[in-house]
Amino acid sequence: MARLETLVDLLAEENQRQNLVSAASLEAVWLRHIVDSAQLLPHVPRGTDKSWLDLGTGAGFPGLVIAALRPECEVLMVESRARRIEWLDRARIAMGLDRARVLGQRLELVETREVGVISARAFAPLARLLELSARFSTGDTTWLLPKGRSAQQELEDLRNWRHVFHVEQSLTDPQAGIIVGTLAGRKGKTR
Repeated sequence: MARLETLVDLLAEENQRQNLVSAASLEAVWLRHIVDSAQLLPHVPRGTDKSWLDLGTGAGFPGLVIAALRPECEVLMVESRARRIEWLDRARIAMGLDRARVLGQRLELVETREVGVISARAFAPLARLLELSARFSTGDTTWLLPKGRSAQQELEDLRNWRHVFHVEQSLTDPQAGIIVGTLAGRKGKTR
């Protein structure tokens, strides 16, 4: 809990220097960002021991929250914007998150490795997100994709991928959904 309180304090301070989150969401930071990020954890199967890859971590959500709540887990936060990279690294150090790392580069340049969980919050439309990040996934990788109000529609529009995705209702926003599941690969291709 102390790590999350540190995150909230640092976020409020840093938000005066750069627009990490909207002022309105900062007023409800625990619900809008902390709980919204933490609600992903129950969807991770027991025994998942590979790294967690968070795409476009930005202000630190969900990456910093996951790293704070699962300090034994290696959390890799991908962010390409310089000021956000600096922010994430400062917050990570202040929170004592030794197993969390910031990969400060565009996703396309991140070295391929297999991970246990892939998350992305407001990173890219689903089809584009899979194009960019399927190379990090195995048949056992859990995908956790908070998609807001577009979750069901993005899933229905998804073509050319073999998957076992479904939409879970967000606990923090009755209009929002989280795409959860596993990816088997592109249709017509074998891994």
